[in-house]
Amino acid sequence: MTSTIDAIVPAGASAAVLQPSEPISSDAVSVQGPDFEQPMSLQQFLQSYERIGFQANSLGKAINIIDKMVRRLPFTPRHLQNGSASQRKWRLSDEPLNGDESDHYSSPHIRAQTRCNIFLGYTSNLISSGLREVILHLVKHKHVAVLVTTAGGIEEDFIKCLGKTYLADFNLDGADLRKRGMNRIGNLVVPNDNYCKFEDWLMPILDTMLVEQKATGTVWTPSSFIRRLGKEINNEESVYYWAYKNNIPVFCPALTDGSIGDMIYFHSFRNPGLVLDIVQDIRDLNERSRTSRKAGMIVLGGGVCKHQIANAMLIRNGADYSVFINTGQEFDGSDSGARPDEAVSWGKIRAGAEAVKVYADATLVFPMVVAATFAQDAQKI
Repeated sequence: MTSTIDAIVPAGASAAVLQPSEPISSDAVSVQGPDFEQPMSLQQFLQSYERIGFQANSLGKAINIIDKMVRRLPFTPRHLQNGSASQRKWRLSDEPLNGDESDHYSSPHIRAQTRCNIFLGYTSNLISSGLREVILHLVKHKHVAVLVTTAGGIEEDFIKCLGKTYLADFNLDGADLRKRGMNRIGNLVVPNDNYCKFEDWLMPILDTMLVEQKATGTVWTPSSFIRRLGKEINNEESVYYWAYKNNIPVFCPALTDGSIGDMIYFHSFRNPGLVLDIVQDIRDLNERSRTSRKAGMIVLGGGVCKHQIANAMLIRNGADYSVFINTGQEFDGSDSGARPDEAVSWGKIRAGAEAVKVYADATLVFPMVVAATFAQDAQKI
């Protein structure tokens, strides 16, 4: 038999295990996943992410923040919307007129036309991937105001107009691929012939640009160079064709870090003298940030594109809305891995602004973000 002494639970153990809870706040949101027993649209499925937890919760928050960039304010969280949400984009006219407003922004017409400017940044590998078509949708339909990317993010778009990129495998042998003239990008491969086609297409354009520079004194910048290429490609499958058509500037601070740099290098021997001025571009990018009444940044990946946009936001004392999607970690002190709060400390995101980092591969989650926000009217699922 168990003795009386043995049957008494030690008071310290009982207190430790049975610690009472404080009352739960009335506005607390409980964890709940999607109910597949019920009919569910794509929009309802994506809304369910808000209550799953972990990175699904961050994805839901990213969708809500982007909603605030593009929809009427004030904003109602999705779990309180009963499945409905206004699709009308935010305008300055949605907010009351301040007593000290300038004459320009006091005009009802100007206020009705003034939107939140969205600065979209992405790394080159995302243009190599099928995310290119997602970005193209945003540019074609004028959902973004500014693009910032790296050299590969420019050239891979044009190269895809000249030849295909193919699905492959992360584990293919590099030496064997080199012998076969195949370039691996993760689990994609690009035939090196595509870059030869790119050289054949680009070199005459560089020659023409140099002639124009000498004849008219034209000062080319990376952004005007990209705009010219978008015009020359004349292909609706190109992101930068639509950027040219819709007059959306594309900034590439590291334009020479890729095949474009190789072509400019070769051209400097064959027909020297072409000049690209980065000073005009940094002024233009920073002024677009400074003069934005509201500004949001969406950054896919890290590196140059992430910091260049964030640094432009510093000029206006920080972004109003920020969404970062990448797999970087902050333990090594890199800007790529930094959380939004680090940008707040630099004045690149405003204190109190809504911001989130989603720790995920952008190819996995950004199509869902776009389907839930920018493309909600376009898709019928």
